This record gives sequence, structure tokens and C-alpha cells, in this order.
Amino acid sequence: MQYSYLIIDNDEENVKEILSSFEGFPEYYCVGVAKDKDDAINKVLELEPQIVFMEIAPKKRSSDLSLSIISELYQFLDILPYFVVLTATPKFAFDAIKAGVSDYLLKPLSKFELRKTLLKFQKTNPVVANNTICIRSYGDYQFISLHDIVYLKADNNTTDFYLQNGRKLTAYKTLKHYEANLPLFFFRIHNSYIVNSNYISRINSGKSLCYLNHSDVSISFSKTFKENVDAIIRKIAPDYL
Repeated sequence: MQYSYLIIDNDEENVKEILSSFEGFPEYYCVGVAKDKDDAINKVLELEPQIVFMEIAPKKRSSDLSLSIISELYQFLDILPYFVVLTATPKFAFDAIKAGVSDYLLKPLSKFELRKTLLKFQKTNPVVANNTICIRSYGDYQFISLHDIVYLKADNNTTDFYLQNGRKLTAYKTLKHYEANLPLFFFRIHNSYIVNSNYISRINSGKSLCYLNHSDVSISFSKTFKENVDAIIRKIAPDYL
């Protein structure tokens, strides 16, 4: 199972430190970075991360600003993501717990403490994985492992599934339908394509091409979905973004 997280921090070095700390946790990937309050609220609502790491730096007097993000999100969401505050002093951590965050980590960030936080998150957010999808064509129901799907391609109001063994299956539902229902390791990178990030072998940003299945297949990605491509890079190689 994979879990998504968002970072709220306007300090590039802090962001790099957090991304680096996740190198030992391949089941977690970063969907984005927010640098101010409006950007943070927008990304939480749009990207729906399961965990949010939020920096509180007393010297920047950002505590009230950061905590106000949580209170504002309650206007739009019944259930908030699992918020974790990062701070250099326990004083602001206690304020954050009162405001409704789930946990806090003291800086400098320790991998041992991060591991404990992630285990607490998984314990309070159990997930039952469904590893198959039903592809229906008229009266024919085919049950396919999600891990065998390399990519999906839109074809008017139908969707073509391209599998790891070379087969192609057609389903009578739109790509938008599958975008909303596939697990988090699938990313839409174009109006016409959704890819399984586990099959990505290369991304060429200059040519806007994504290579799949050991570079046997190349698919264009568009500027509209550039954030999704960045999320794939963060997931696979966080040090290079």
C-alpha cells in the first residue's frame, strides 16, 4: 500500500530535509509542496494527501498562520488529513496539538521519530487493499490485477487498458471515471493517458515524454498535468527535484 503526503513549508532546505528523510520509506510519496496559506489550502483540497507535514518556525512568527490553515480547512472538509507539525521547540508543538494536529516532530528531524509517527498514522488509518479491477465490455466481466496495468488510454467514451503482458482490453467507461477510482500509484499525465508509476523507467522533461515498461513505450505528458509528473519524480527519486 502507498500513502501520499504534502509538505507545507516555504524554506527549500527544510523541504529537502523532509524528502531526504523519506528515502527509507518507499511506501510514502510526496504529492506536492505548498509555500503559503492559500497554496496549502488549495493543495489539500485538490490533491487530497493522507498526511500533511507543516513547519512552524517561531522566528518567522508563522505559528498563527500555519494553525489557521487547519481551522479554515474545517469549513470544507469533515475529515482532515493526518497533520504532523515540525518545530524546533515543544512550545509550538503543544499549541498545534490543541488546534487539532495529530502529531508533532521536533527538529532536527530524526528517522527514528519519523518512523514512529508513520506507524502511528498507519495504526489509526488502516487500509484494506483491493488489488483487482473489473473491466466490463457488454456482458463480459474481466478481473485484472491493478499491478498488471501499465497505462490507460482514452478513446472517446471508452478506455483502453494496456497490460504488462502486451494485451489490450477496452472498458465502456471514461478515463475520468478511472482517474477517480484508481489507487495512488496511478497518475494522469495527459488528457488521454493515465500511467502506472511503478512501470516508469524514464522521464524526459525536454521532450515531455514518459517512458514505460523498460522504455518500450513512450507517452507524452502535458503542461496541465506537470504537477502530477513532478509528484512521480518525487515518489521515485526525491533528491532530484
